Amino acid sequence: MPELPEVETVCRGLASRLEGRVLTRLELRRPDMRFPFPPGLKGLVEGRRVVAIKRRAKYILMTLDDGGVLIGHLGMSGRMLIGPKAELVLEPHDHVVLETEDGTAVRFNDARRFGFLDYCRAEDLGTHKLFADIGPEPLGNEFSGPYLSSRLEGKMTPIKAALLDQKIVAGLGNIYVSESLYWAGIAPTRLAMTVVGTAADTLVAAIRQVLLNAIAAGGSSLRDYVQATGELGYFQHQWAVYGKEGEPCPDCTCTTGIARIVQSNRSTFYCAQRQR
Repeated sequence: MPELPEVETVCRGLASRLEGRVLTRLELRRPDMRFPFPPGLKGLVEGRRVVAIKRRAKYILMTLDDGGVLIGHLGMSGRMLIGPKAELVLEPHDHVVLETEDGTAVRFNDARRFGFLDYCRAEDLGTHKLFADIGPEPLGNEFSGPYLSSRLEGKMTPIKAALLDQKIVAGLGNIYVSESLYWAGIAPTRLAMTVVGTAADTLVAAIRQVLLNAIAAGGSSLRDYVQATGELGYFQHQWAVYGKEGEPCPDCTCTTGIARIVQSNRSTFYCAQRQR
């Protein structure tokens, strides 16, 4: 599933081509994806100018000039691909096509159909079911060592599970939690309640740095993910531990290399010597 850096990269690609443009046509090529499309969505979107495209957690938020917000989620395999309408060639899994006044087209392609579109008013975003209980952005000022310490207090779950809890911090997923814990020197199995004080400060700094590096590299292309231009992301070439079971640890002298364990049915990669 695309995580924060991938969604941020897609948002930036869409924003560069769509902000300030009028949406002239919305084609829904099936009645649903993961969920049915909102009733009357075409009428709510067509003719509206795009004011801003931003990310919240793993969601794409397209704000329109009348205060409406088109919400997009890429699911497991979704892609939003942008290009000239004149060169548009539809593929079997292109479920949504969005066109603008200047001849730009966006295809929402999703082979597994876990992605979706939703719509709400800007003033209702804070209470929308997708966002009402979501935690702070890990790159925002609200996410800090003291904040994380307070949220982890008394938690008996492993720290990896706590970081995947979107109510604690928004947008993190399996890849970037594994990478961040490695650089912070914290074992993924460590009790969350013990990651306080300087350990929480170190972890927050590692999360920020890993995410910024991943965004700069255009995200990680593991299976289906590509940028809005169709270009691959490149951060997978910078992974320290993810997917590297048995390979040498890049930042210590251990002889055992990177280990893989399963937590909550997900693979976790870490160095048992470096991470405590």
